[in-house]
Amino acid sequence: MERFGARLRTAMENLGPLCVGIDPHPQLLSAWGLTDDPAGLRSFSETCVSSIAGRVAVAKPQSAFFERHGSAGVSVLESTIRQLRDAGTLVILDVKRGDIGSTAAAYADAYLDPTSPLAADAITASPYLGFGSLRPMIDRALGAGAGVFVLALTSNPEGAQVQRAVGPDGTTVAQSMIDAIAQVNAGVEPLGDIGAVIGATVGRSALELSTVNGPLLAPGLGAQGGTVDDLRAVFGSALDLVLPSYSREILGQGPEVADLRAAVTRTLDDVRRLL
Repeated sequence: MERFGARLRTAMENLGPLCVGIDPHPQLLSAWGLTDDPAGLRSFSETCVSSIAGRVAVAKPQSAFFERHGSAGVSVLESTIRQLRDAGTLVILDVKRGDIGSTAAAYADAYLDPTSPLAADAITASPYLGFGSLRPMIDRALGAGAGVFVLALTSNPEGAQVQRAVGPDGTTVAQSMIDAIAQVNAGVEPLGDIGAVIGATVGRSALELSTVNGPLLAPGLGAQGGTVDDLRAVFGSALDLVLPSYSREILGQGPEVADLRAAVTRTLDDVRRLL
């Protein structure tokens, strides 16, 4: 399979730099007139697939909102991933996994092995057991043509306690994650397979991003308070690497497919104005 970074670059060029989150919050299910159970979850997901599959570069299902419905919810997640990928939409599964050794390898088997029913094009991962703890996930991704997005500097205020902490060499934890990603991506063209998650609401972060050579996933836009114009302050000269991610801003326009598609078009126009 072609490498994830190359596929992502092509998708962003052809369909625009936009990731749409699929986050079936209980409140959102209710707003759509759906029940908070596997049946409502399936209806929600089918509408999302009908609205965005083949129309956006990337979809990002939030695994937790499927898992909360047990095995039936995971079954809906499997189906959602499969339908999106069959339509040519790249899938970043938002699972934020992080562990060591054989457990990290098992997570990689679950989400990055092409034969797994949960196989996605990429996953999100937490590096706070040390970047090296992610090597089983990264190695599996690189071997399978998949990707990993590593949490670096997130939008939640609690994250600063760890991510902005400064090590003995004067480097913040967030920058050390960026530097480690850059080492994995070094020399890869047109785009590395390992990305970073950097929130759109973190403001001027002083992160050095010029060498990362990988995608920069930017959640926190729309309902969470971030705007497209904020991206310039956060990412500076690395704007060409940014993949903006919207969820409730778009999903809140449902449940009609036409309204969701119109929201995608408006958001893409806004993003393209800057990127």
